[in-house]
Amino acid sequence: MQTTSSYSQRKQITIIEEGFFPSSFLTLIKYYIMKKTQEKFVNKIYILKREVAPLSYILASQHSRRFPLLHFDEETGVNRPLRYARNQKSAFMDEQDGNAILEPIIFEDGFLNVQKENQVLQQFLSLHPGNGTVFSELDRAKEAQDLVDDMQVEIDALLAAREMDLETKLAVARVIFGAQVENMSTAEINRDVLYFAKNNPSNLLEILDDPNLEIESNIAQFISQGFLTVDPKSVSIKTGKAYRKLLGLPFGEDPMYILSSWMKSDEGLETYKSLCKKLKK
Repeated sequence: MQTTSSYSQRKQITIIEEGFFPSSFLTLIKYYIMKKTQEKFVNKIYILKREVAPLSYILASQHSRRFPLLHFDEETGVNRPLRYARNQKSAFMDEQDGNAILEPIIFEDGFLNVQKENQVLQQFLSLHPGNGTVFSELDRAKEAQDLVDDMQVEIDALLAAREMDLETKLAVARVIFGAQVENMSTAEINRDVLYFAKNNPSNLLEILDDPNLEIESNIAQFISQGFLTVDPKSVSIKTGKAYRKLLGLPFGEDPMYILSSWMKSDEGLETYKSLCKKLKK
């Protein structure tokens, strides 16, 4: 009895032997490549990458000694000069005739609209050395995706803030707000952690993923209880009624990170355990 799979395999062999498969397959491949590589002519918007855009900005539109506009040709290994001329078919000067009509390229309020009919300007802008530094093409799909990603992170952070238990919430609050947490009510902590999650969602998720969260929470308590003091240059520990220097702080480093790293080390582990015992008394 012939199975479906063996029948299918024989059918494929027959098709190949008869010469139908290769030609139809190649036709499909060629059609797919043509569809993928076919240029879509669309209107495009370009924006200046300045935070505060001027009312108008004139972009260099012709290669010169003062404004070198060169594009490196990967095939020939030659730097080819660029020039925008609307009556030409190419943005490369070596492909233009002697009747080039130059036009200024002006960004108004930081924006430049280029219609799909002006393909030479779109080509010129895509090859321009300032593309990506002085200006960029407005990608609406990417902007929409970035907004969706940001909203997803915010939702994740708010859900994490709402669902974490009180002990974890206290640990997070100590890392974020420091010693003032000890004087806050549970309702105030819930409120402020949620506010922090909304305004700084990525930071909250990073804190929750930090393996040092418990240690940093305890360090915050050591400081609030007066067991440790921190100044810009060093950390001191209380011994009796006085303080002695525990370790120095490198300039510009985060004291919490330095302390947590030290207390996890062989040198600082006993000090950490001793301070934890004091918290439990």
